[in-house]
Amino acid sequence: MKKVVLAYSGGLDTTFCAIHLSKEKGYEVHAVLVNTGGFEQEELDNIGERAKILGVASFKVLDVVSTYYNEVIKFLIYGNVLKNQTYPLSVSAERILQAKALAEYTKSIGATSIAHGSTGAGNDQVRFDMIFQTILPDVEIITPIRDLKLSREEEISFLKKHGVSMNFEKAAYSINKGIWGTSVGGKETLTSDQALPESAYPTQVSVTEPATIALTFEKGELVAVNGEQFDHPVKAILKVQGLASPYGIGRDIHVGDTIIGIKGRVGFEAAGPLVIIKAHQLLEKHTLTKWQSYWKNQISEFYGNHLHEGHYLDPVMRNLEAFMTDTQTYVSGEVKVQLAPYRFNMIGVSSDHDLMSSKFGSYGEMNKGYTAEDVKGFTKILGNQTAIFHKVNESLGHEND
Repeated sequence: MKKVVLAYSGGLDTTFCAIHLSKEKGYEVHAVLVNTGGFEQEELDNIGERAKILGVASFKVLDVVSTYYNEVIKFLIYGNVLKNQTYPLSVSAERILQAKALAEYTKSIGATSIAHGSTGAGNDQVRFDMIFQTILPDVEIITPIRDLKLSREEEISFLKKHGVSMNFEKAAYSINKGIWGTSVGGKETLTSDQALPESAYPTQVSVTEPATIALTFEKGELVAVNGEQFDHPVKAILKVQGLASPYGIGRDIHVGDTIIGIKGRVGFEAAGPLVIIKAHQLLEKHTLTKWQSYWKNQISEFYGNHLHEGHYLDPVMRNLEAFMTDTQTYVSGEVKVQLAPYRFNMIGVSSDHDLMSSKFGSYGEMNKGYTAEDVKGFTKILGNQTAIFHKVNESLGHEND
């Protein structure tokens, strides 16, 4: 019997795939859930029990939270990556790592096929397929929902026919929770002019008294919150999330270009990621040179777009990660952030590597490293080529033609 690894979440689509592949196609189905930090243990246990009832050959949870941070999230922080200056790639980054973990597991058990429940209308189908075809060039990729063009009603009818009992009520809002943000989709995100209602967001506002928190970074990585040290940055991220999310911080709707060429909207809440990215960015403003910041900004935007569109395994990504890592050598210090309902403010930084050091002068007030004559000569040379351009073209009568 041919083995197939199924990307399994326990939802409608992957439940359909499990039964369809085993009972109608005759595959030995190995259901795999890749946990990137969006599940509690009780949820995982329940999903596993339901999988066994479906008759799969095995159910496996791959815990890749630390790997997710080390191979993806870390670089999203280094790059201050926000898609369209808004979205912290909460879902797309997660999918990339899940696809990679699934492909490696498929190799390890010698399966000849790999399956996922993506439809033909979204980004995930491309992300999964691109990773799979690169790591598993000789393995068959099976996508029942996409290939059969199934409607939700058809899936439900099929499952009822096979005696599956589950909640078939479609939630008003689809929620995808992860450590790097939670996406929220609903009828409003299918329009161009409506906002999500307050009730759509999973985390409701429960704290209103403003508070100040301190984030400590070492070489670009978050290592402490309010003086509490953590043995892994994931724990620090979760700490910030726990402090900031009750304020309703980090809510927005991202509008972007999908991989398949259409515009899309998705709501999200990402209190922790947004606070961390903005704090890290402020620390960089104080510790990086102008040209370090300039080139890192160009690279980071490309990196985020390339990751979003499924090109994680392109070797250029490792080149860009090496550059970003090198820029973090002196990005160490403490950043203070004020939290308040629906907003947060950066207060300031303390760092031994702060390039605003008063030893060299204070902007707009005094200098200690050069004389007035130095500035006059510098300015004359700095503007020399521009002055020559205007003189040459004025004399020829061509300026402003």
